[in-house]
Amino acid sequence: MAQGAGVGRSARAVVHEQLRRRIISGELPPGAPLSENELAAELSVSRTPVRESLILLADEDLVQVFPQLGSFVSRLDMRLVADAQFVREAIEVASLRDAADRLDDEALTALREVLARQRELGDDVEEFFRLDEEFHHLLLAVGGHAGAWRVVESAKAHLDRARRLGLRTVSPIALLVAQHTAVVDALAAGDLAAAEAALREHLRAVFDDIERVRERSPELFVSDDGERPVRRSVMVWR
Repeated sequence: MAQGAGVGRSARAVVHEQLRRRIISGELPPGAPLSENELAAELSVSRTPVRESLILLADEDLVQVFPQLGSFVSRLDMRLVADAQFVREAIEVASLRDAADRLDDEALTALREVLARQRELGDDVEEFFRLDEEFHHLLLAVGGHAGAWRVVESAKAHLDRARRLGLRTVSPIALLVAQHTAVVDALAAGDLAAAEAALREHLRAVFDDIERVRERSPELFVSDDGERPVRRSVMVWR
């Protein structure tokens, strides 16, 4: 049975969740081949839930399937990243306006506690990513829109892949914490315009990070010439 399977959950659901998480986290990097047999053995399931999960992931543009060649983790597509960032910014900035009206001592304390935990992390990228999610979810909750986080999460899979690459290779955690702090400080001061400007700057910084990552590792990104893998002695892209 797939690792982590719960009562009442299908093997396909569990396999899809695990593969999706591994792709978004970068554990399965852009361009990596995906063997149904190997994944089935690793997850202790038959090939059927793996195959069905890969189809679902292809529908999300997280996997590419090439006839006679196999399935591969999709490389990063800047169009999809930009769309995801647009959705996220629209929702979070709109909610911030309501947060400015609803901010009280309890909410401000909760936000500052998350910031304090972020400052203590050092270089723990995975824990920072979790606390970053907690911070942005909390901002939505302060604005009275906690339920909108589901929409943000659904939209930003491609954005998260890019953000994780940036966290590992470009953006220092201290800078991101400082950007979070600027948003909270502006809210606490009652300066909505400054809070919105700080949040937009923070959310858009991912594009600069991505450009630096792409300069270093262009093979992780979709190119303009429709590259596809080919079989040689090992699988390569061209």
